Amino acid sequence: MHRIWKAHALQPHRVQTFKFTTDPQAEEKIRDVVGLYLNPPTNAVVLSLDEKTQIQALERSQPLLPLRQGSPARRTHDYRRHGLTSLYAALEIASGKVIGECTERHTGMDFLRFLKLLARSYRGRELHVVLDNSSTHGIPEVQTWLERHPAVHFHFTPTGASWLNMVEAWFGILTRKSIRRGSFDTVRALVRHIQHYIAHWNQDSTPFVWTQQPADIIRKAVRR
Repeated sequence: MHRIWKAHALQPHRVQTFKFTTDPQAEEKIRDVVGLYLNPPTNAVVLSLDEKTQIQALERSQPLLPLRQGSPARRTHDYRRHGLTSLYAALEIASGKVIGECTERHTGMDFLRFLKLLARSYRGRELHVVLDNSSTHGIPEVQTWLERHPAVHFHFTPTGASWLNMVEAWFGILTRKSIRRGSFDTVRALVRHIQHYIAHWNQDSTPFVWTQQPADIIRKAVRR
């Protein structure tokens, strides 16, 4: 069987996933969000915002073993759970800097509090915020606050296309390079670790560069 697979360049063990968005406004939203990435408004700040929920404080039964030549990093399979935290983060598209805040929950009011933090951090600036369609982003209190702050504009990614939100790439880096390599005996220790990582990231932040054009994304992600 292996010889047949090799002869015909077949690789049945490899699987790729895909997802079509069913949002009726998908094309409009893709052009809007990608347009912000490629051509941000003059004298305005573009932020990519999302929440990473249920980050577990896991305490490994043994410390991560030191790296050795020719061997991967090694850690134990077993651990103890010590609770959860959620992280709200906003990635500044132009600079790559991140503003983040850990919370015990991720309710609409938690989101509103973080939104107010962003408004204070960029006081006097026009803000364009890219975010997904989470129910916490559209509660009445948030809508009322937006009406009172016309300099803040929301730009929603299509339903089922949160990967279009650039901060998701930063979440992936945080998880792979930092959280998974740590051991945390309390939620407080995990929160301190995340805060330290954000501070270290911002000392030498690098912006992500968006390269795909809206038409290319629409062709792959939108079913017509």
